[in-house]
Amino acid sequence: MKKRDTYLNQLIALKDKSPIKVITGVRRCGKSSLLDLYEEYLLSEGVKPAAIVRMNFEPLAFDEIRDYKQLNDYVVQHIADEPKTYVLLDEVQMVAEWERAVNSLRLDQRLDIYITGSNGHLLASELSSLLSGRYIELHMLPLSFKEFLAFNDYSISGDIQGYFNQYMERGGLPGITEFRNQESAIRSYISGIYSTIIIKDVITRNKVRDLALLENVIRFMAGNIGNPISSKRISGYLTSAGRKTSSETIDNYLHMLTNAYVLYRVGRYDLKGKQQLKTQGKYYIVDTGIRGELVGKRGQDYGFVLENVVYFELLRRGFDVKIGSLSGLKIDFIATKPEQTVYYQVTATMLPEDVRERELRPLRAIADNYEKVVLSLDRTPMTDFDGIRNVNLLEFLLG
Repeated sequence: MKKRDTYLNQLIALKDKSPIKVITGVRRCGKSSLLDLYEEYLLSEGVKPAAIVRMNFEPLAFDEIRDYKQLNDYVVQHIADEPKTYVLLDEVQMVAEWERAVNSLRLDQRLDIYITGSNGHLLASELSSLLSGRYIELHMLPLSFKEFLAFNDYSISGDIQGYFNQYMERGGLPGITEFRNQESAIRSYISGIYSTIIIKDVITRNKVRDLALLENVIRFMAGNIGNPISSKRISGYLTSAGRKTSSETIDNYLHMLTNAYVLYRVGRYDLKGKQQLKTQGKYYIVDTGIRGELVGKRGQDYGFVLENVVYFELLRRGFDVKIGSLSGLKIDFIATKPEQTVYYQVTATMLPEDVRERELRPLRAIADNYEKVVLSLDRTPMTDFDGIRNVNLLEFLLG
């Protein structure tokens, strides 16, 4: 089994800590495999198999457990005669009122509880109020470029640009690496996952009736990643195309898609006014392979797809990410941690003079002394523009 060390190490660091560990993320990003890896780790550390209660609610093995009482009773009956019993609950949102069982089980200090779910309702449910301050979220994403290389057994000394092109086209869902270069099988796999996400985590969960409108919204968003978006603009576009709808309906659909971890909204921050702006945020799609399934190959969107890749890499590295606005100038990303702030511009190339000036101008206008970086695919000896770092994008992703 391929390792996801970044996430596994986070779980290991939380072992035997009292908060419930909540693992979230889009379907098929690797949550179940992470629990498999963690179970292997526990066994390697001498934990007895009887002290691990592993329940996955997607297969039929636990089909008879469908409400919180049954879940609670099953776990209680399987508490081992050991200092700790590790409870691993996979896709727990399929159990009705599951949070009531988890809230009760957490009171037993013999239990160390881990749960996964593929929908934002997991934390938007009563769990957040019942367990306020008593859970830690670990949010999983599809493979990073570095993980993509490892999963495919690609060497960084090989055709790194070719591998990156594959990554951009196929995305990072771990399952695609089983098919190697079988393009039709890869596309079929991605299409199947997309359909499952939309049917189970959007349509069924939210009782969506206008499936055609939802599909139109998804395709519009996939084709406009990285562009400032408002629900009014989307509704206006769809209405002009013959699908009359309202901004309120669009807002509801966007909320469903972000809850299913298909889309991620990035807010806009005014650097001059030092405030979060409510309008003209951007959306990025969780996987470029899913985007390709929706819109096909669009070479003119290459820069925005690069932005998409960088955005999720910054999330993986623990940054809070916003887009920046400064007196009409746009900064692609403001990435912050408690101890660090970095401004990023992302572009395919900095070689044309007009492009170079366009990308540098917003960063030069920022008055503070935080780090400023331009990421591009260029490989040139020029690493600095008056204090603004010029970094090769692939080297950044492999760093």
